[in-house]
Amino acid sequence: MTLNVKIYADGAELNAMKAVAAQGLVSGFTTNPSLMKAAGITDYLAFAKEAVATFPDQSISFEVFGNTPERMLAEAKVLASLGKHVAVKVPVIRASGDDNAAVIRELSDAGVQVNVTAITTLTQVKLAVDALNPAVGGIVSVFAGRVADTGVDPLPLMRQAAELCHTKDNVELLWASTREVFNVVQAEQTGCDIITVPPKILAKLSKFGTPALQVSIDTVKTFDADIASLGFTIPVEG
Repeated sequence: MTLNVKIYADGAELNAMKAVAAQGLVSGFTTNPSLMKAAGITDYLAFAKEAVATFPDQSISFEVFGNTPERMLAEAKVLASLGKHVAVKVPVIRASGDDNAAVIRELSDAGVQVNVTAITTLTQVKLAVDALNPAVGGIVSVFAGRVADTGVDPLPLMRQAAELCHTKDNVELLWASTREVFNVVQAEQTGCDIITVPPKILAKLSKFGTPALQVSIDTVKTFDADIASLGFTIPVEG
């Protein structure tokens, strides 16, 4: 599998992060509050410090928890201080509907690499790109999978987002909310720089490029094995 798009692991379970790193599948990591909740993280800062110590030379994104500009700025500075490869995730918009352009700009101008997250529209992409300082660089995370969940094809959005991001030096486009292995191909084709992938999909990357006929054979083998383990039979007459 030869790809230009970088693959980051998306999750908050340190053992899973170590496992994928050992396989050489990824070049960075991302996480978010929902993933931390699912992983049962009870001490955010302790987890972040351990993750940075485990992967000191790889990009790793941690998200602010605050929902006011003042709180986000304060938290972002704490997270950024954890390591030189830390990117601080700041949602492009707050639950109130107000955007975080001023927060993103202030952090970026202060030398913090910002990962602008929760983006679903081209207008938000433009806002993020405009707010990032090209001397510092940053990541624009577009939630392609969540857009697709609404019944809308995300590919036109991702192509246009790539064009916008690449008008400014050191700004990378990230395909977020990955749903299937083929999203990796789509991220490559649409010009994304990064795709963040959960462990359950990373585990399927070994199937990349498998011939369709072999997929069919492997599927039937799985059926046969499951039938044997169940011990089911269908009674027939004669």
